[in-house]
Amino acid sequence: MTHILDTLKERGFLAQMTFPEELYEQLKEPTTFYVGFDPTADSLHIGHYIPIMAMAHMQKAGHKPIALMGGGTAMIGDPSGKTDMRKMMTVETIDNNVECIKKQMSRFLDFSEGQAIIVNNGDWLRNLNFIEFMRDIGSMFSVNTMLRADCYKARMESENGLSFLEFTYMLMQSYDFLELFKRYGCRLEMGGNDQWSNMLGGADLVRRKEQEKAFACTFQLLLTHDGRKMGKTEKGALWLDPAKTTPFDFYQYWRNIDDKDVEKCLGLLTFLPMDEVRRLGALEGSEINEAKKVLAYEVTKLVHGEEEAQKAADAALALFAGGMNGADVPSFELTAEMLSGDARVTTMLVLSGLCKSQSDARNQMKAGAVSLGDEKVTDFGAVVTADMFGEDGLMLKKGKKGFRRLILK
Repeated sequence: MTHILDTLKERGFLAQMTFPEELYEQLKEPTTFYVGFDPTADSLHIGHYIPIMAMAHMQKAGHKPIALMGGGTAMIGDPSGKTDMRKMMTVETIDNNVECIKKQMSRFLDFSEGQAIIVNNGDWLRNLNFIEFMRDIGSMFSVNTMLRADCYKARMESENGLSFLEFTYMLMQSYDFLELFKRYGCRLEMGGNDQWSNMLGGADLVRRKEQEKAFACTFQLLLTHDGRKMGKTEKGALWLDPAKTTPFDFYQYWRNIDDKDVEKCLGLLTFLPMDEVRRLGALEGSEINEAKKVLAYEVTKLVHGEEEAQKAADAALALFAGGMNGADVPSFELTAEMLSGDARVTTMLVLSGLCKSQSDARNQMKAGAVSLGDEKVTDFGAVVTADMFGEDGLMLKKGKKGFRRLILK
C-alpha cells in the first residue's frame, strides 16, 4: 500500500514538513492529526478545500482527523500575510460561523463513530488566566525568533504596525496543538503553507513541554501557474455554500480555468487516479476542454453532490450550444416595482452580480460582450421591460461565461 506522504506528494499537496524521516515512520501507524479553520465567515471557501481534501486522503489511509474550529483564535485574528488588522467579531457571530462550518465539513469527512471529530478551541482559550498562561506558555517562546517569522512580516511593515494582540496569535495556535496532544494524543498539525511559522511553534511546544514526538506539515496554496491566488471571482471568494456561490457558477469557474492549471487542479481537487489525471492533463488544443469538463464536474460533485453537478453541466451545455434552457442557471428575481424604477440593462448587470459597477457594465457593453436574450446590447440607456420575459424568464449574458436568468415575480 502506498504511503500517505507519497500519495500527497504525487498529487501536489506537500510543501514543507518537520523531521521528514520521523514523520514518515510515524504515519506507518494510525495517527491523530489536526487542521485548524478560523471561522471568519459562515461558510468555507475554496482556499479551505485543499486542506480538507488532504484530510480526506489521510482519513482514507487510516489516520484520524481533528477539524479544529477557531472559536477562540478568531477573537484575535491571524495576522499571517495581512497588511491590516482583521475586523473584530462578536462571540455570537463566531459561534454562528462555527456551527455553519461544522455542517459543511460533514460532506467531506466521515464523523461517524469517532472516525473524525470537530472541536472548538474556544473551549480552552476563552477562559485562560493571562498570568498563568504567560508563565507556562509565554516563557517557552523567544521574541527574537517570533519577530523573524514570515507570518508577521506584512503586518510589521504596514502603516499601523503589528499589535500585541496579533503578536500573541502564534502562542494561541501553538497552545492548541499542546491541548490536542493532551486531550486526543494528536501528534501532527497540517495546514496551508502560510501557517508554517505558527505550526513550527506548536510542534516545538509539544516536544519541549511533553518530551514527545510532534510534527508539522504544510500544503501548497491553491495558486495559478503564474503565482496568483485561485478562487477569486468578480463577486469575491469562491464559496462552498451554494447560497453564496451557486453550483452553476462554481462549475463554470473550474470549466474556464487556464489550460496550464488543469492537471494540478485535477490532482489536488478530485479523487481521480493519478494515471487519469496525467492523461487528462496531457491533452492539448481543443481536447483540453474535455479535461476541464471532467474537472468541473468532479469538483462540483464533491462539493454540491452529483445531482447539482449534473444540473450545472447540462445547463452549461445547453447555453453554450445556443439553447435557452436556463432552468439551472443562477437566477435573479425582479419585481414590477423594480422595472418601473431604474430598469436599465447596466443596472441589471450590477444587481445580478455579473458586473462590479455601472462603469464595469458600460465597459462590457462597449466591448460588445452584453446580450439580452439573443440580442446584443450596446446602448447604455437600454432598459428591461415586462414584455421581454418568456415562460422561462429572460437570459442576461456577459461574455461567454456570465449568465443570469432574470425572472419577473
